Amino acid sequence: MEQFRVTKVQPSYWRVTFDNGPVNLIDPDTVDQLAALITAMENDPDLTVVVFRSEKPGYFMAHWDFLADPRRVAAMRPGPTGLHPYADNFARLSKLPVATICEIRGRARGAGSEFALATDIRFASGEATLGQFEIAVGAVPGGGAAARLSRLTGRARALEILLGGDDIPASLAAAYGYVNRVIPDASLEDFTDRFARRIAAFDRVAVTGIKKLVDEATLPADEELGESLKAYFATAGRPEHRPFVQLLFENGLQQPDGIERDLGTAIGDLARPSTRPR
Repeated sequence: MEQFRVTKVQPSYWRVTFDNGPVNLIDPDTVDQLAALITAMENDPDLTVVVFRSEKPGYFMAHWDFLADPRRVAAMRPGPTGLHPYADNFARLSKLPVATICEIRGRARGAGSEFALATDIRFASGEATLGQFEIAVGAVPGGGAAARLSRLTGRARALEILLGGDDIPASLAAAYGYVNRVIPDASLEDFTDRFARRIAAFDRVAVTGIKKLVDEATLPADEELGESLKAYFATAGRPEHRPFVQLLFENGLQQPDGIERDLGTAIGDLARPSTRPR
């Protein structure tokens, strides 16, 4: 199934809607399809701006699929940057010669948060929630969250987000610089569309030139992203954390009406000595 549905609003403006299961999980198919989409965006001479969005109630991109085959992930060939394609996608997404905007309605945690952080501009509904909960399952975030959040929010707030593993409501995310601003849910699509059309009307050479200079001043090096994913592979899926992951599944992980709704609170409540390594 195609997870990214592209609507070409204008030659210079695409809207991309993500759709993958009940809570919009990111999985190996997502990685492959996103790589192809990024290549298409890189090679389109008319494209100036892309909006990423979801129509899944309550979910932008929930997080990585815990049931994905790790052997398939490990066997993936490096992308054009030389990085594993998961990290390669986010490196290339950040450096696209077009403006990228996330219209975040609902939850964007873990890999979903990392996707949003790799885009240029993030507008969030007042009902949106972001977060990096990997610490709860004994893992280091692998998609560059530490590198990007440190630059966006500052060191102390990045550590608060990454070490706390809690949900960050849209209002706090905006105050921290995690997202650009919060828009009332009923107005979010309209606001984002107007802003995208504004950019689409401008000269592509100027848009690309501005992005290039901002990228040089602010983006983490590809090597940082590679180290992030290496740390994730070294820490994720360790046997001592499997009981806790199983406990999360028993409480509705990856189900729209389970603990996914309040995952940040749930991982704190469930972190008992009997299920967590010390």
